[in-house]
Amino acid sequence: MPVWQESLLLLAIALVLAIGIKYFFVQAFYIPSPSMEPMFIKNDRILVQKVSYWGDKGPRRGDIVVFKDPGDWLNADETRTASNPVTKTLEAVGLYPSGGHLVKRVIGIGGDRVKCCDAQGRVTVNGKALDETSYLPKGTLPSEDPFDVRVPDGHLWVMGDNRSNSADSRYHMGEPGGGFVADDLVVGKVWALIWPWKRAEWVHRPSTFKGIPNPS
Repeated sequence: MPVWQESLLLLAIALVLAIGIKYFFVQAFYIPSPSMEPMFIKNDRILVQKVSYWGDKGPRRGDIVVFKDPGDWLNADETRTASNPVTKTLEAVGLYPSGGHLVKRVIGIGGDRVKCCDAQGRVTVNGKALDETSYLPKGTLPSEDPFDVRVPDGHLWVMGDNRSNSADSRYHMGEPGGGFVADDLVVGKVWALIWPWKRAEWVHRPSTFKGIPNPS
């Protein structure tokens, strides 16, 4: 086989592998807003893994997930994608971070009753109060607005860590869908912060979500 044909074949194989990895395993994304500070800052780059949600496994409470826009949750600035032909091509095959998605923390899953606030101002899930001090910005209230919702089956209740600056499920309660996010809109679970390098880290589910009782 001539060298040029072998080079084209290797390039084609590399592209197929890159696309396969993007759609089935790992994909890079931008952080589109300040809603997940202090963990993630706007324009940070993250890696999202999809293996955890294969089969019947869905998102768990405490996971940080990337999901498709349920319907006009994103503004024009947050929907930006690659801006030139080269980066657009790289984005299509998973070699450049994608935009146009949202990043939030799962607070409640299908069947859960999520409420705020209890006497100490905390969010509760099925009656258990959440100690969210490990990831909320210092001095931030769990929610400035009260709510009491029952999450429909096959849906999620999501909230940004930067509660006073996050247009999350609470903000969209009065819209079609009630602020809930369908499970099938979830792309995957945030696995790692990869850029900027000096803040790179693995992302773990906080212990505050352990021991939450099943919905009654």
